[in-house]
Amino acid sequence: MRYFRLPVAALLWAFAATAGADEVGCVSTVFKMLGPNDKICIESFRDPDVEGVVCHVSRARTGGMKGAVGLAEDTSDASIACRQVGPITIRGKLQDGDSVFEESRSLVFKQLQVVRFHDKPNNTLVYLAYSDRLIEGSPKNSISTVPIMPWR
Repeated sequence: MRYFRLPVAALLWAFAATAGADEVGCVSTVFKMLGPNDKICIESFRDPDVEGVVCHVSRARTGGMKGAVGLAEDTSDASIACRQVGPITIRGKLQDGDSVFEESRSLVFKQLQVVRFHDKPNNTLVYLAYSDRLIEGSPKNSISTVPIMPWR
């Protein structure tokens, strides 16, 4: 039994890690007597293929004992806002639907995804945040657009 604990702890840590996001901050929404409170957290990340764009994603984080050990399934709610923060430089060819961010929302079954589309006729980048599940997806989604404009 002693040998089982280390792989489980490593697996839980791997699922708790985010894909290149920095936590901006959290607010508590529900007090939990045992374990951490339920929260809404904001994280920022940069588009790996487009220099000069940063996105902020807010999403619920389930607390309690299940949340403390990584077994809670977070809700599918998420919101995204992306902005130009410098000169925009596109590295390579952009493919519509390219994944720019992923985060596990449960131990195995649910992921928060952010994908990018290039609206060429309007010279705009469109970022879509949504949750997907192994069994069924979620219609909950959020978009943000970044017009490609010259930087001052």
